[in-house]
Amino acid sequence: MSHTNTMQTVSETGTTNMTIDDLARTTGMTARNIRAHQSRGLLSPPDVRGRTGYYGPRHASRIELIQGLQADGLNLEAIRRLLTGVGETHSAELDFARALRTPYVDEKPEVFDGHDLERLWSRPGRPFDRAATDRAVELGFLRRIGEGQVEVISPRLMHSAIELADIGISPETALDVLEQVRGYARGISETFVNLFVESIWEPFDRADRPDADWPKVREALDRLRPLASESLLSIFQTAMTEASEESFGRALWQQRASDAPVGDDAEAEPDHTHADSASTL
Repeated sequence: MSHTNTMQTVSETGTTNMTIDDLARTTGMTARNIRAHQSRGLLSPPDVRGRTGYYGPRHASRIELIQGLQADGLNLEAIRRLLTGVGETHSAELDFARALRTPYVDEKPEVFDGHDLERLWSRPGRPFDRAATDRAVELGFLRRIGEGQVEVISPRLMHSAIELADIGISPETALDVLEQVRGYARGISETFVNLFVESIWEPFDRADRPDADWPKVREALDRLRPLASESLLSIFQTAMTEASEESFGRALWQQRASDAPVGDDAEAEPDHTHADSASTL
């Protein structure tokens, strides 16, 4: 039985008769690490009957949550602080902690053979530079998984890069742009996260996290995801239109002015200053 199926079976049956060795097999951990989690305050003690400690689904669920948070890059001390005061039986708190880990994307990574990836990016007269793959890995867009295979974290992003290659933009230039855009996106993401923390979480925390308000906080988090995406897309579309009109409008006007005959009859660029001044009177 797989690790995932075992975890589901324990949770579904509600058994509370797991020894520490049973719990270790269920969660894929060692008994030593389980005891270390207890000593750090990450896991509550077992129910002791006789001289034997027994564990249940709440312990397995807590370990599953800790493993997920570790996979997201949190160290055990950070996890301890995050879960301080959250008991294994408090399903609302655990659900919220899991929701924080839920990816904001609705796509799954895809695995490609390295040669297939090179073929997708190569164009006539412009062979693929493998250094671009190394850089994409460094930026977190790709992940090497061994045996010459590469995991594409965001297939949609990769297809966009392929489209850029089709219109003549090299992978190196595309990666430059993606790196820059990601930096902007990180700043925007922090703005929305700070909005949630300051407006929703901190008032809730100051009120000692009342049980009755957990559903409202969870709902706010769930609604923030699409609202942030939709707001960003709407603002980007407006900004892209304005930037395109401004940039290409200027270029077209300069070309038109250079083609115009020299002299008094030559068409002059409209004077917006006068119009703007008149509009303020």
